[in-house]
Amino acid sequence: MYDLNPHLDVEVEPGTNLLLTGPPLTGKRSLAMDVLAAGTDAGEGAIVVTTKDGADRVLKDYEKRTPYEGKPVAVVDCVTRQQGVGDVRESDRIKYASSPVDMTGIGIKLSEFLQAFGDRGIERNRIMVHSLSTLLMYSDLQTVFRFLHVFTGRVQSVNGLGLFSIDSTAHDEQSLNTLKQLFDGIVTVSEDDDPEIRLA
Repeated sequence: MYDLNPHLDVEVEPGTNLLLTGPPLTGKRSLAMDVLAAGTDAGEGAIVVTTKDGADRVLKDYEKRTPYEGKPVAVVDCVTRQQGVGDVRESDRIKYASSPVDMTGIGIKLSEFLQAFGDRGIERNRIMVHSLSTLLMYSDLQTVFRFLHVFTGRVQSVNGLGLFSIDSTAHDEQSLNTLKQLFDGIVTVSEDDDPEIRLA
């Protein structure tokens, strides 16, 4: 089981994918990072797929939560190359997709990290994607749905924990409901209340 501390006092089965939904600036990314950091502290793998911030910023934020040097913490950065930073080199910690549109690339980089962690004997991995809203800005709902279908299946197949954030105010109800079908539970984050989780 994976526990969702420090914000949600609940455990979920390995292979669970959760959608974190709420308005902008309600702390969805922060919540997901905290859950990943708790896993890092427990010796689990952590992979962040970022479509909003470059890998350096993500890792700086992460370091505030937990010292990760020498630990299985990795970032798939979908931002930096799109911004035209051409000379970035991949490392054991950071891999680059060409842009948020490059969903095939994102999936490949995720698989490479999972493989590398597996080779190191790491059996439990927490994976976050921030944010699905960016993917939907660049691609249509059907494309994103297909990508997520494969991606959530990958998380399931490795008995990982998947956390996916979406800005609930940026999309119509129908799009949100379509995507929600892919997830095992929904975490609703709001400005005023504690996050709430509803498992399917």
